[in-house]
Amino acid sequence: MNQVDVAIIGAGPAGLFAAFECGMLKLSSVLIDALNEVGGQCAALYPEKPIFDIPAHPAIEAGALVAQLEAQLAPFAPARLLGRRIEGLSGGPNAFVLTTDRGEQVFARAVLIAAGAGAFGPNRPPLDGLDAYEATGCVQYYVRRREDFRGRRVVIAGGGDSAVDWALQLKDVAEKIYVVHRRSKFRAAPETAAQLDAAHARGEVELVIPYQLSALHGQDGALHAVELADLDGARLRIEADRLLPFFGLSMDLGPIAGWGLALDRHHVQVAPATCETSSPGIFAIGDVATYPGKLKLILQGFSEAAMAAHAIHPVVRPGEALHFEYSTSKGVVGVA
Repeated sequence: MNQVDVAIIGAGPAGLFAAFECGMLKLSSVLIDALNEVGGQCAALYPEKPIFDIPAHPAIEAGALVAQLEAQLAPFAPARLLGRRIEGLSGGPNAFVLTTDRGEQVFARAVLIAAGAGAFGPNRPPLDGLDAYEATGCVQYYVRRREDFRGRRVVIAGGGDSAVDWALQLKDVAEKIYVVHRRSKFRAAPETAAQLDAAHARGEVELVIPYQLSALHGQDGALHAVELADLDGARLRIEADRLLPFFGLSMDLGPIAGWGLALDRHHVQVAPATCETSSPGIFAIGDVATYPGKLKLILQGFSEAAMAAHAIHPVVRPGEALHFEYSTSKGVVGVA
């Protein structure tokens, strides 16, 4: 575990597929993640959320996607250091030393950062008494189980993909769904935004526009109503017992920000063709990486994982020719 070809920081979808790609090239790896389980946000925040842009899957729940990635990776059985945060990085290509917050050391020939949004947390609305409602689950920022909202009156606040997606997913479970947004145009994918409009036209979802969250009303952590305000200060009270504010995640690179890598607004700059950072031997893929034309899609992270693995091979196997073959012709390396 402590001496590998590639140390992969982040065990979300991109990190898991990177470990598979390394395995296909006969490179050993270790997956390191601050969470106690693999899967990143897909597993920790929204395992039941369907994903629609994975090739060959018209729809697949995030948790199922992680399970499939694990099954794909299983033949290579990479080492795992979960519930650990990398606090220190020293050395260079073929001689990196990574130190965890538990004092463990990992020796690696190359480093691959697949840290997603880094240490993430929700952007919380500035509402009085919010803590009490968070403690009882009346205010939540993630949906782990749709059934938790069965028969509930749910206010969803926000105008991005999460707000629109969960309004569509919960409309057949909740008693009532209200979507609160400060303007009529949503920032979600055009197709799902159109589906939301259609659901509104059918009376399945109520759009409350243009309004913003103003106050919460309830007792002893039990939510009874959500108060809204428009841009002119007019007030509207909605009877509800659950609030889902989807205002995005705050991103914190943590110690990674101090490793001397070229950064662009909390993202690591990489070369598009190789995903190598400004520091030789250190690569970055997925949401944490940026370059001109970057798309924040899981499938783009998968592509970057393959490119990075191939770029890493000559770093850790200098002078060794890599005769690339399609997996359809060679199968899984080392597996009969």
